[in-house]
Amino acid sequence: MGNSHLTDPRKKFYNEKFPDQEQETPALQNEMRPKPDCGEESYKGYNRLEGRNALITGGDSGIGRAAAIAYAREGANVAIQFFPGEEEDANEVKELIESAGRKALLLPYDLREDGAATEIVTKTVEAFGGLDTLVLNAAQQIAQPSLSELTMKQVHDTFKVNIISMFESVKAAEEHLEPGSAIITTTSVQSFEPSTSLADYAATKGAISNFTVSLSSYFASKGVRVNGVAPGPIWTPLQLDNGKLDGQIPEFGQNYPLGRAGQPVELAPVYVLLASDEGSYITGQIYGVTGGKPIDL
Repeated sequence: MGNSHLTDPRKKFYNEKFPDQEQETPALQNEMRPKPDCGEESYKGYNRLEGRNALITGGDSGIGRAAAIAYAREGANVAIQFFPGEEEDANEVKELIESAGRKALLLPYDLREDGAATEIVTKTVEAFGGLDTLVLNAAQQIAQPSLSELTMKQVHDTFKVNIISMFESVKAAEEHLEPGSAIITTTSVQSFEPSTSLADYAATKGAISNFTVSLSSYFASKGVRVNGVAPGPIWTPLQLDNGKLDGQIPEFGQNYPLGRAGQPVELAPVYVLLASDEGSYITGQIYGVTGGKPIDL
């Protein structure tokens, strides 16, 4: 007799081929088919982040959106940085944060610009009166079929958004992070098993994994924990904004052990754990949420 309380992870979320699709920059979550599940309807909070003040980069869609929704429902005020042009998605998140009874702050900034990563920290502290949870999640991912088509402009931009902005944000945030605060980075399975079409993106994710472990040693004596999350193939707008090569979207995630792509909401509990006091003895770790693909640092 089957246990009705169990859910088959292979079938819990969308597990069919995706309709082939792409979007112009910036890609919007609202225009995706099917729309990603970021926990808008399903995530329930338990006050594990009561009184916290969080800043999440890339918080308008995908994984950042799922973290923002979860943090608000766990009791945190949430500021989200997003790329200008993604206001439609960002305004939805703002409404969801405020409907949970928390303060929301929208920060439309291009992290390729000098000083942007510092300014979002400053504005968060001004709006909330403090900052104790920093989620560094924003990323650029542009697939190229050959090295000759990978421009140095793209390489520079990818590094600016994905890792250099992290250095800048952490430097700006350090003076505000009291003992008990947390920094969480989003790295990737690409850090451990890079795809040839994502050479620049994968290189930054490798740097982020290294940065996370290094930073955890630096902050441990200050009582600040630093950890990373390494997602596998997650259904987000990142994939539709030149994030995959032509023709790859329908099969996205289907060659992973669980046979499907992940949904952003499936990462939310990990981001909550790493920010909350329940993760008080966790620092310097990379958590893989990969649908079965092993990671090894």
